[in-house]
Amino acid sequence: MENEKKWYIATTYSGHELKVKEKLEMRAESLGMKDQIFRAIVPEETVVENKNGEMKTRLRKLFPGYIMIEMIMTDRAWHVVRNTPGVTGFIGSSGKGAKPIPLSQEEVEKIFKSMGQTVKGEELKIEVGSKVKIVDGPFSGMLGIVKTLNDDVAIINIDLFNQVTEVEATMEQIVLDM
Repeated sequence: MENEKKWYIATTYSGHELKVKEKLEMRAESLGMKDQIFRAIVPEETVVENKNGEMKTRLRKLFPGYIMIEMIMTDRAWHVVRNTPGVTGFIGSSGKGAKPIPLSQEEVEKIFKSMGQTVKGEELKIEVGSKVKIVDGPFSGMLGIVKTLNDDVAIINIDLFNQVTEVEATMEQIVLDM
């Protein structure tokens, strides 16, 4: 269990989830922990709202004040996450130095499904013309349509300030929008 990749939930200040995610990713990179801290995700879903007669889409956090972290729970990785500015604790930890309990596979699948994604390992075919959601990088949260695919890079047309804009993303940065 010590060397197994699992998902954990860290608590943050509500409204600071994205900042904490970015800080954690920067710390994992700068401290050489990318082999133990793999991904941090702010669980969000796309909602459509009627604002003044116009239909608008926006992202809504599924769990305000929480981020999901895929990591191998070693003493060092646990220390890096716990001491990331904005992280206030872990779900499933009794405190007093006790390591948290990971999410079950069923819980992870349920959360990913509510975000319109699947857990890595289930292959979904992304092809030219597919509607996708960018889940990582500077355009995280944006929806678009795949224009071209080359090996592991996709060119995606997104709506940026009411103008169609081409952006590049790796296959790890996108998921099918369901």
